[in-house]
Amino acid sequence: MDVLKASPTIVHSPYIPTTTRNKTQFAKPIFHNLNLQLPCYTRNGSKSRLFTTLSSSPISTTESIEPPMPEVEAEVGKERFDWYSQWYPVMPVCDLDKRVPHGKKVLGLDLVVWWDKNENEWKVFDDTCPHRLAPLSEGRIDQWGRLQCVYHGWCFGGNGDCKIIPQAPVDGPPVHTFKKACVAVYPSVVQHDIVWVWPNADPQYKDIITKKKPPYIPVLDDPSFSKLMGNRDIPYGYEVLVENLMDPAHVPYAHYGLMRTRTPTVKVDREGGRPLDMKVKKLDINGFLGKQDWGSSNFIAPCIFHAFADVEVDQENGSATSSEIAPPPNRRLSLIFMCVPVSPGNSRLIWTFPRNFGVWIDKIVPRWIFHIGQNLILDSDLYLLHVEERKIMEIGATNWQKACFVPTKSDALVVGFRRWFNKYAGGEIDWKGKYSGALPPSPPREQLMDRYWSHVVNCKSCNTAQKGLKALEVILQIMSVVLIGIVAVTKQNMISVVVKTTMLSMAIVCFAASKWLAHFIYKNFHYHDYNHAFV
Repeated sequence: MDVLKASPTIVHSPYIPTTTRNKTQFAKPIFHNLNLQLPCYTRNGSKSRLFTTLSSSPISTTESIEPPMPEVEAEVGKERFDWYSQWYPVMPVCDLDKRVPHGKKVLGLDLVVWWDKNENEWKVFDDTCPHRLAPLSEGRIDQWGRLQCVYHGWCFGGNGDCKIIPQAPVDGPPVHTFKKACVAVYPSVVQHDIVWVWPNADPQYKDIITKKKPPYIPVLDDPSFSKLMGNRDIPYGYEVLVENLMDPAHVPYAHYGLMRTRTPTVKVDREGGRPLDMKVKKLDINGFLGKQDWGSSNFIAPCIFHAFADVEVDQENGSATSSEIAPPPNRRLSLIFMCVPVSPGNSRLIWTFPRNFGVWIDKIVPRWIFHIGQNLILDSDLYLLHVEERKIMEIGATNWQKACFVPTKSDALVVGFRRWFNKYAGGEIDWKGKYSGALPPSPPREQLMDRYWSHVVNCKSCNTAQKGLKALEVILQIMSVVLIGIVAVTKQNMISVVVKTTMLSMAIVCFAASKWLAHFIYKNFHYHDYNHAFV
């Protein structure tokens, strides 16, 4: 299952049989040796320029993969990455409710995403009412389709213009037309069923979509592919998230028992770690192209890590294996991750794994079923990465390649990302002075690995499932009490012993089922710890 090594968040595939290890581990997918092939990417309608060679020699020593820091610092000024001249994914449309405004943070900016029914478009505003700075995301959409601040009732149209100030006299000056009464509007667009935002509300960027579009990935617009999406807020920063997705070597260890990997020729340990032949083929300000023994991947700065696979499915047992000669062209799988910088120590992951086989399964199996496994995989290395980020901050992000010992080819993409990050971004995200650079305090483990606020409330499928299962739990408890009550108040000669025994048995079953369901809900929608020592 080499393709899954491309990311720790690849999850239980609905079209592949799984097996269960124990009570705390979910079923694991059986992918083997998937061969990746990189499709054409376009940026602004033209072919990407990410295909020239960075280095023809394999990365094998510390000296060859660690760029001299003085050179990095010298080159930063030549071509600087502008974080505010990029498109950022905000949320999948499938997880947005048109009836309410949604508060989101991207690149340190507080945004409100809402559906403007008058223009039939998703709009992205500054999440601040100009009156007293209350969050508009806590407001509502009024009966005329305007975004209303619920603090004092100010209403705004799709262009950010104030439509009404209830406190202003009708016969007085039209203070709602003043420029200071308007809300800042960020350019936005829906592409690949995802709302994207341009993080600069200056009027000169109002029509930026006509000049520069979000990175285009053809497979996401191909109707023959299944494209279930998911999202989760992550309690570690953008840099750590991106490099973790590029690191297949950690999969047999951090996700042991959750993801099945290919058995190496020479097995040196229980987990089955092995040498990986990986290299960066090209690196420039737009990202880089990676090559692995299982195929190719592409980092499109700043948000997208994409791997593409052609796979052959074993019809007998349903597992995916690679063809020894050439993969069949009609079966393809893509692994797409969108990593959004939110604030220091916080990021957001949007994922989708398009495939053109087993598509029917996604139409009958609820999306939340797949998210259970995906969240468990995210949880299994979450604490490791949260602590790792703090250690990196102690030494300084630009000193990463001096402090970390990365002598093997398996770290090539991680080193490639750090090179890009240091060379073009100066080793830091530009927060426009909004943050001091310090990370937020580490919360208790249960809060750190919380699923409800980081995923469930932001996922329409999981939120609906959690509410439905919670209601079923209550119904089972009520049934248990009712059955016991009936037996207790019924006179002995009115019902037979057999009926009483049956009703008591049903009451016990209902009570036991409610307790099991409560445990299931807590484990899968709230908090599931992962102890690596016992797997």
